[in-house]
Amino acid sequence: MKPAKFTYYAPETVAEIIALLGRYGDDARPLAGGQSLVPLMNMRVARPAVLVDLNRCKALDAVSDDDGTLVLGPMVRQSGGERSELVRRLCPLLAQTLRFTGPRAVRNRATIGGSLAHADPVAELPGAALALDATFVIEGANGRRTLKPDAFFVGQLTTAIEPGEFLREIRIPKAAANTVSAFIESGARQEGVAIGGVAAQITLAGEVCQDIRLAAIGVGSGPVRLTATERTLLGRKLSEALITEAAKAAEDDVDPTTDLHATAHYRKRLTVALAERAIKQALAGPRTN
Repeated sequence: MKPAKFTYYAPETVAEIIALLGRYGDDARPLAGGQSLVPLMNMRVARPAVLVDLNRCKALDAVSDDDGTLVLGPMVRQSGGERSELVRRLCPLLAQTLRFTGPRAVRNRATIGGSLAHADPVAELPGAALALDATFVIEGANGRRTLKPDAFFVGQLTTAIEPGEFLREIRIPKAAANTVSAFIESGARQEGVAIGGVAAQITLAGEVCQDIRLAAIGVGSGPVRLTATERTLLGRKLSEALITEAAKAAEDDVDPTTDLHATAHYRKRLTVALAERAIKQALAGPRTN
C-alpha cells in the first residue's frame, strides 16, 4: 500500500523544525528513522498531512557527556549508540539494551529518540529508560520542558509530547561506581517482536544491594517498575535463593492482558523468570569503575 497524500519538509535547523511543527500543530508528525511511522503510513493507520523530516538536522545526532550525564540527540541511530564508547562507559545498560532492538539493518536506520517517542509497550528502549531514570527534554515554540519516564509514557503508543513539540534530547545519569546491569527479553523468534523483557541496573556495596531499578516491558500499556522485587532486595546481600524469592514478587507489580501472542498468566510468569535471569546475569558481569 501507499501512504495518503502529505506535504514533506526537510529542515536543517532546530529553529526550522520548531517553526514547522508550531505552524501545522496536530497535522504534523516528525519523521526520525521511519521504522515505525512509515509502515503505519503505508497501511494508512497514520495519516499525517505534514511530515517534518528530522534527518538533515545535524544538531540532533550527537552523543555527549554533560558533567557525568549522558546526553543523546533523538536522531542518534540505535546501532551508533550501541557502538559508542561513551554510551558503553557512562551507561552500560543502554548499550546492552540496544543489541535487542531489532535486526542490524533496522538498528542502522532506527533512532533512539524515534523508538522512545513511538512508545510501543513491547519496545526495549522505554524499559531501559525507566530503569535508568532518564530525563526527556521536549521542545516547542513555548520553550523546553523536562519529564521523567512515568510522566513521559502516557499509554500505549502515546507520550506526553504535545502538538507542536518534539523530543529534543534524552539525558541519562552516569552509572554509579560498582554498578552492574543487564537486559533480558523473550519473543516468538530471534530478533522478532518481544513478548516480554526486563531491564536491571544494580549498584552494590560489596555483595549488598545498595540501589536497584528493575523495569519490565510487555506487561502494561508502557514500561513498569518492579518495585516489589526491588524492595525485597534493597539493602540485603544478594544470594541466589534471595534473588529467586524476590523475583516471584514481580507478579505483584504487573497486570498484563491476554492478546494474540500470550496470555496474561504467561506474561506474569515470564516476567518473574526474566527478572530472576536479568538480576543474575547483571551480577555475573563487570562492575563500573
